[in-house]
Amino acid sequence: MRNFWVAAIGVFMSMALLAETVTLKPGVPDRYVVQSGDTLWDISSLYLEDPWLWSKIWTINPQIANPHLIYPGDVLGFVVIDGETKLTTITRTETVVEDTGPVTLSPQVRMSDIQGAIPAIPRDKIAGFLSNNRIVSQEELTASPYIIGGYEGRLVLGAEDKIYARGDFGVKALPAYEIFRPGLSYYDPTTEEFLGYEARGLGMASFLNLTDTVATLQIRRSTENIRVQDRLMSSAQDTLVGTYYPSAPEQNIQGEILAVLRGVNAIGQYDVVLLNRGDREGVTAGHVFNIWRRGELVNDPIAKELVRLPSEVGGVLMVFKTFEKLSYGLVLDATRPLSIGDEVRAPGF
Repeated sequence: MRNFWVAAIGVFMSMALLAETVTLKPGVPDRYVVQSGDTLWDISSLYLEDPWLWSKIWTINPQIANPHLIYPGDVLGFVVIDGETKLTTITRTETVVEDTGPVTLSPQVRMSDIQGAIPAIPRDKIAGFLSNNRIVSQEELTASPYIIGGYEGRLVLGAEDKIYARGDFGVKALPAYEIFRPGLSYYDPTTEEFLGYEARGLGMASFLNLTDTVATLQIRRSTENIRVQDRLMSSAQDTLVGTYYPSAPEQNIQGEILAVLRGVNAIGQYDVVLLNRGDREGVTAGHVFNIWRRGELVNDPIAKELVRLPSEVGGVLMVFKTFEKLSYGLVLDATRPLSIGDEVRAPGF
C-alpha cells in the first residue's frame, strides 16, 4: 500500500473563535466514526447548521498539511487542546469509540493511504443531476461545424448513425466532438447586457474522416434525437471537476436565477439552474449560494399601491460549471417553492 506522511488531520474548531460564523446543530454526537461512502459535506451537515462553512472548520489550524483528507475509520470528537474545546480526529480505528466526553489530546502525525480519502461531494454521486449544456458566444456558435445530413438521407439520427458535417475543423480534427443544439439567448434582467447563448448537449460523435469539405462522423451516444443543423464543438469535460468542495464566496456576490433546465418555472431540490453571474464576477465551481425566494406583490389597502414583500431564504445551491458571464448551479436544498427570478446571495453578506 502506498503511504505518505500527513500532518495531523484534526478538524480543529475553536467554538469561541467561530461563534459568529459557525453554528453547531443541537445534540450533535461527541464521537463520530467516519464511514465508507461518507463525504465531507455529509459530515459537515451532521455537525453544522451551515454545512458550506466546512472549509472554516478544516482550515482553522495552519499546521494541517492537507485539510481535505480524512478516512473511513477516523473517529471525530471533541477534545481539549491548550484549554480550548475543539473538534478533531481523535484516532483512526475500525471500531466505534464509546462516548466518554471531552479528552485532552495533542496533534499527532499519522501515516495514511491517500486513495482512501473521503471527498466532499464526488461528481459521480450527483452526475445524473448535472448538465452537459454550455454557454457560447455568437462568434463561437457561428464558427462551429454543423451537421448537413445523415447516412441514407436520415433526418432524425441517434447512436451509431453516421453523420456528415461541414465547417472549420482546424488543421487537425479532434478525435471526438460534442453535439449541441443552439438554444435560448440570455440577457441580464437589470442591465439588459447580452450574456450568451445556451447550447444544449445532445451527445457525442467520433471523427472518421474528411473528404474535401465534408467530414464523416459516427454518433457514439445521444440523449435525444440529433438533426440537421445541430452543431459540433470540442469536448468540455475538462471544465467539470471530479470532486466539489462546497464553500461560500469570499466576496459579496449577488445574482438571479435566469432559467431552470427542466424548462418550467417551479424549482426544487436537484434541479439545475442558470445564474447571471460567472467568471467575471469571481464565481467558481464549488461556490455555494443562498437562494432568496422573491417576495410577493401585495396591495396596500391604505396607501392604495402595490408593495413587494421582503425576500426570504428558500434554498441552497452549489455552482458546478462556470462561464464568463453565466454559471450553472445544482439546487442542494429547497425548503420552499422556488422560481425563475429568485435571488442568489453569497452566505454571510
